[in-house]
This record gives sequence, C-alpha cells and structure tokens, in this order.
Amino acid sequence: MTLRPARIHDFDERALDGEATEVATFALGCFWGPDARFGSLDGVVRTRVGYAGGTKPDPSYHALGDHTEVFQVDYDPAVVSYTDLLDRVFRAHDPYSQSRKTQYQHVVFTASAAQRDALEAFLAAADLDPDAIETRIEALSRFFPAEDYHQKHSLRARPPLLGPFEEAGYDDEAIRESPAAAALNGYAAGETVGVADELGLTDNETAPSR
Repeated sequence: MTLRPARIHDFDERALDGEATEVATFALGCFWGPDARFGSLDGVVRTRVGYAGGTKPDPSYHALGDHTEVFQVDYDPAVVSYTDLLDRVFRAHDPYSQSRKTQYQHVVFTASAAQRDALEAFLAAADLDPDAIETRIEALSRFFPAEDYHQKHSLRARPPLLGPFEEAGYDDEAIRESPAAAALNGYAAGETVGVADELGLTDNETAPSR
C-alpha cells in the first residue's frame, strides 16, 4: 500500500478541530527538527513553525529582527498533556546553556495562566530554578507563521510523500495545517509514527532512508 490522496483527506477529516485542541509554543533551535519530532507524537494533531518573542513587526526569515524560531503544536489534552510536552522540551536541550544567537535560543512560551502554572509546577518538580536556568520563559504575545517553504520541511523534501497532498488539492496553508502532514513530516524525518499504517504506508518506496 502507498500514500493516497483519499487517505489524506479521510485522516484529516477525522482529526480534532481547533476547538477541541490546545496550543503550545516552544523554541529549540532550528525549528525544522522539533517540528518533525513533535509532529510524530501521539496526541499532537497539527504543527506549524514561525517566529515569536521579539518586537519587530512582520518578521521574515531574512529579516528576523529580535525574534526566535519557534514551533507550535495543537494537541489533544486527553492524550498528551502540556506537562508531557514540557518534559520532552526540557529533555531535548540543556536548560543551563543558551545560544548567543537569538534566532536559535531555547524558549518556553506560555499562552495562559494554566500553562504558566503547569510550567511552574514542572520546574519545581524537576528541581529547576527559573531564576538560575538559561532557558527563556516568556508569555506569548504573538506568533508569526514562517514562510511556506519552512513548513513541513522534511515532508517537502520527499516528493513521493508530498505529491499526494498536491494531487488532493492541498495548497501551502492546507499542508501547514494538515494533521496528516504533521505526522508524515515526522515520518519523512525518520521518526516513528504510530499512524503510518492508518495512512497506508509500509516499507516501500515512500519510506525514508535511515
């Protein structure tokens, strides 16, 4: 079996809509890798990459100003909690080390009082003093989506996986917001994806080289 446009449509139609998911925003260096890793997780429905944390209006990749590369995940809190995501974020970097380049810094952005409370509880349980760690902790003021060519970067590099989206009539925004694309972006990056069978993938010509 191979990836078919109909399977993509069916998968996305069954996915939770935005009213049933919650959104988390993090920065862990270059946003391509985290976008793929988190998109492969059970409970993560959608992902997107962009810029946040700075003051420059309308940042772009080549005119980033003081913003940082970030990734967002829309997740099902019944399957994966915000604390679970925090655990993965802090295991993915050294909180006592920080890049000098703002573009690639480590940041946890909170978008609500509930997220801030969960973060404080997580740091306390992990014995991480927020005043001692280098990881930035900030309230999210605004998220700016990155350019289309940055969205689902690993997926876009694999024509056998991207082609069915184009055949299905997906434009760049639809690919960015597609649950199937989030999972397949992880698959294309070599991550284990629990829904690969559901999307009709086997060890055939669409599988990434490892």
